[in-house]
Parts: sequence; structure tokens; C-alpha cells
Amino acid sequence: MPPREAPPPPTPIAPAEAPGLTSLLSLAIGVVVVAGLALARDVLIPITLALLLSFVLAPLADLLRRVGIGRAAAALLASLLALGLVLALGAVIASQVGSLAEDLPRYQATMQEKWAAARELTMGRLSGLVEQVGRGMEEATTEAPVPTPSGERPVPVEVRTPNPSPLQVAERVLMPALEPLATTFIVFVVAVFVLLQRQDLRDRLIRLFGARDLHRTTVALDDAAMRLSRYFLTQLGINTAYGIVTTGVLLLIGVPGAPLWGILAALMRFVPFIGTPIAAIPPILLAAAVDPGWTMALWTTVFYVVGEGLMGQAVEPLAFGQSTGLSPFSVVVAAIFWTWLWGAPGLLLATPLTVCLAVLGRHIERLEFLGVMLADRPALTPAENFYQRMLARDPDEAQDYAERILKERSLISYYDEVALKGLQLAAADTQRGILSGARLEGVKEAMLDLIEGLSDHEDVPHEPQPAKEGDPVTDEVAPRPPPGQAPPREALPPRWQGETPILCIAGRGPLDEAAAAMLAQLLGKHGLGAKVMPHQRASRAAIGSLDTEGVAMVCISYLDISGNPAHLRLLLRRLRARLPAGAPVLVGLWPAEDVILTDRKLQSAVGADHYVTTLGAAVEACLAEARKAAEPSGQEGAKVESAP
Repeated sequence: MPPREAPPPPTPIAPAEAPGLTSLLSLAIGVVVVAGLALARDVLIPITLALLLSFVLAPLADLLRRVGIGRAAAALLASLLALGLVLALGAVIASQVGSLAEDLPRYQATMQEKWAAARELTMGRLSGLVEQVGRGMEEATTEAPVPTPSGERPVPVEVRTPNPSPLQVAERVLMPALEPLATTFIVFVVAVFVLLQRQDLRDRLIRLFGARDLHRTTVALDDAAMRLSRYFLTQLGINTAYGIVTTGVLLLIGVPGAPLWGILAALMRFVPFIGTPIAAIPPILLAAAVDPGWTMALWTTVFYVVGEGLMGQAVEPLAFGQSTGLSPFSVVVAAIFWTWLWGAPGLLLATPLTVCLAVLGRHIERLEFLGVMLADRPALTPAENFYQRMLARDPDEAQDYAERILKERSLISYYDEVALKGLQLAAADTQRGILSGARLEGVKEAMLDLIEGLSDHEDVPHEPQPAKEGDPVTDEVAPRPPPGQAPPREALPPRWQGETPILCIAGRGPLDEAAAAMLAQLLGKHGLGAKVMPHQRASRAAIGSLDTEGVAMVCISYLDISGNPAHLRLLLRRLRARLPAGAPVLVGLWPAEDVILTDRKLQSAVGADHYVTTLGAAVEACLAEARKAAEPSGQEGAKVESAP
């Protein structure tokens, strides 16, 4: 008996290495950058605010330039309009605060009455008990006054602070306000210069960081500018609308100072997570102070809870879409990090700064880890996700993931671009020697279970959908229209009229049978019955018992065909001896980067009729053979070479 064909020995993998000098240097650079950001916060915060403000003012400056205003005048006018808006808001806030201050004593009396009533209802008895115990302890620990020798009582001493001078009063009042005013002035001045020299600053950044790759650097800068500008303008519009709605609702409820609370709600929404709760506390307390009952405070609370829920769960996701490109988890972590680094300004700047880091990670190879950690794009490709599910022996989750993809893609596209590429990853790991034994058998069983689970899905075309970041299928999964149907069975020659006229034989690899099962399933969905046969049934020892009755065509599947393809040539020779004369043979080569059999000489040496690299091409080749056989003048079995 001839010896059985043995697969090539697995390639040993190198052991894990310790972190190299490059990794340690990158870590040191990261520590230095973080330390520099913390030490230079007083300088970097105004500059960062100015740069972000320039992204908001840039569309307005461009609009002014389009109406005929010069570049310098447009930048100055846009900045003056923004400054005027800030001053107008400040004037409204000051007038509202002054109006509320006049009625503050009345509101305070109402709050005291409510507090007393609430305390009496809830903690009256407990408070009385605590006071009684406290008085007893005070009487027990208080010492009697010591009389003086002359019988006179000691003279109390009172320390008085002299009245402050006008200069001291001005210093106490003005000094706390000077720093924010100076920062605001610096921000606007820097923003004006950024608007004036946007093109020059962009060119300098390209020269510093990306002169060797102008295309990638330009795309990164444009991407960051587009995302930040869209984010700020969208947020500005949403927050303005929210402030207007807040003002109107509070006016209907009857809360005093409704314009003030509307402005506060709009401004505090720029602060993530804690902005809206902070903005809601003053009007709720004021409503409780104005109304002798609790109706006004209750309605105000309901409005803020419902309004923030609608804004956060409906309006903002619909308006922002994928404009920021950040995952929710990264937004939370970024808020914590930048608040720790820069305090309250860091919380305000957390999202735009993180957007910049995510864009850098998307376009700069050495910073790719930032894109993986921060961006909302899937961390794994569809093929990697599929392979991970197979490794976990979780065909149910893999099927759920496949069904989401099949809502927009055909089954043949999913098999070609996701499942087949995932099997290629498994075959590569098998060749390297890191996937073997029970784990390899588990991957095979999970794949066969998935194929069986998708047996009810028809291979129908879908309208091509525009690719979106974060979709389960990215641009790498190109939609492919599925082939048509085979001719009716009665129009085919006798040997094509059987239940399974196509025989799908697996290659020597452990996962080739799964690839053959996918092909057989696809052929069945297009009107050509097929059956799967393991490679052992076509070996030298078993080829004599191979039943080829009713077989009109043979398809051989290979996920790994490395080395000399002599075994494939010999396999085809054995099959030719058993197949009916003229029966076509197709060889499917699924390796990701293997080009062994693309050479014409090797193809002729192997002697197959079709060579394909995708399941879609294999199905099309089989359908072409069936249609040719159905033609009255067709030369059944003629050799036709299919394009990959």
C-alpha cells in the first residue's frame, strides 16, 4: 500500500521578546509629553482655546470672504462678532442676576419656611432628641466662671479689623476678574492671528511633521479640521436651540430669570457629563423658593430630566452621527485624563483634543494605537472578528454577526470577504504551528456549524450602501453581485440532471473541507446540487472506491498550497482516470497572498480547466459550464479558464 500523503511540518514560531529600545524610548517620550502638558498648562490652555475658537469662526470668516470682504477684514469682523456676542450674553446675565438679587430676601424666607416644615415632618423628633442630648453634654462639660479677687467680672475684649481702603476693596473685587479677562483677551487675539494665517500655519505643520508624505499629512489635517469644525458648529447649534427651549419652558412654568437659566443651560452643555446637572440645580432651587408648594420645582425637574434624556439619546446621536469618530468609552476616559491634567478647562477641551489624537492615530502609523484606543471604528476587521469567534467556538455569535452583515451584503460576498479570509488566518496559524489539536478541530466544527446555520439565507443581491465608519463591514468588504441561476434541470444533459452533479473535494489542509462546504452550499443556492468529499476519499489508497456516478464537474478547494504543487497534479490525474470523459475540473486556491499557480506553465502542468481565487468566481465558472452544456451546439467539457 503506498504511503499516505503527510502535510508539511509546522513552522516553529519564535519565542516572545522583551521590550526593545524603541518601545522604551516611545514610553519615555510619552511621559515627557504628559509632563510638559502639565507644566505648561498656563500657556497651552489659552492657545488651545484660541485654536478651537478659530475652527468655529473659520466658516463665518469664509462666508464673509465670499461676499467680497478681504481676508484680514473678514477675520477681524468674525472675531468682533464673536466678541460682541459674548459681551451681549454677559450683559443679559448681569441684568438677570441683578433682577434676581432684588427678590432674594423674599425667596430666602420661602425656602426657610419650606425647610422648617420639611424638617418638622421628617426629622423633627430626631433633631429634638439630638439637641436635648447636646444640651446635657454641654451643661456637664461647662465650668463655672472663676470670680476675680475684687469681685468684678472680667472685661470682654473685642478685636476689630480696620475698614479697608478703596484701593484694597478694588483689589479684592477686580483681581479675581482680571485673570479670566486677560485669558479671554489672549484667546481672541490668538484666534484672530490663526484666522489670518491659516494657510501659512498649515504649511508649517506639514513642513515640520509630514514633508516626506504630503498626501497623508494633508489628509490628516483636513480630516481633523473637518471633524472639529463640524463638531463645534453642530454642538453650538444644538446648545443654542436647547437654551432657547429652556428659556421658553421655564417662562411657561413661571420660574424667574428664565433667560439667565436658558443661557446657563446652553453654555454648560459644552461641559461634558456634569454641565447639565450643574445648570439644572439653580433654577430648580429657585422654583422651590418662589412657589409656596412644590409644583413648580417638580415641573422644572421633570423638564431637565426629560430634556437632557432626549438631547443625549435622540438629538445628539442623530445630529453628530460619526462627526467626532470617538467611542463612548474613550470620551469618558479622555474627560478624566484632561481634567486631571488641566483641571476645569481640560474637561471643556477633552472631546476636541481627543478627536485630534484619534485623527493622528488614524493617519500616522506609529500612533496607530491611539486610533485603536480612541476611535469608534471596530478594533478588529470583519475577518479577524470572524476568526476570533471561531477560536472561541461560538458559532451562535458568529451567526448573529453574519446576519447583521447579510442585511446589506449577499451571502457569497460574506463568504468571500469575511469567512474565507478568516479561514485564511486560521490556515496561516496552523502553518506556523500555533493552532493545532483540539483547538483546530474546534475551529473546523464551529465553521461547519455556522455554514449549516446560514443554510436558510438566500444569496440575493442588495443595493450597495455607502460605507460608514463603525459599520460591521468596512470598505475592505466590497459588495459583489451574486451570480445568476443555473438552467432548468430538464434543459441540461443527463449527467447534469442528477441531485449532486458537482463534486466538491477538500484539499489536504485541515480547514479545506470547510471551504468546500461553503462552495457546495453556494452552488446549491444557484441551482446546482453539490456534495462535499474529504481529501482522504481521493487519496491513492481510496481513489479506487470513489463513486463518480452522476458527477458532471469536480471542484477542489485549497486554503494552503505552499511548496511544490505536485500533489495537486497527481490528484487531478487520479480524478481524470475516474471521471467521465470531458468532465471539467476547477481548482479553487484561497491563500491570501499565494501566487504559485498563477503562472501559465504551472497551470498547464497541473492540468485543471479553471483556476479561481474567490468563491464567487468558482460559482460563476460552474454556472458557465452548466449553461455551455445546456446549449445544443455546446462542447461540454471544453476548457475555459476563469479570471480570478
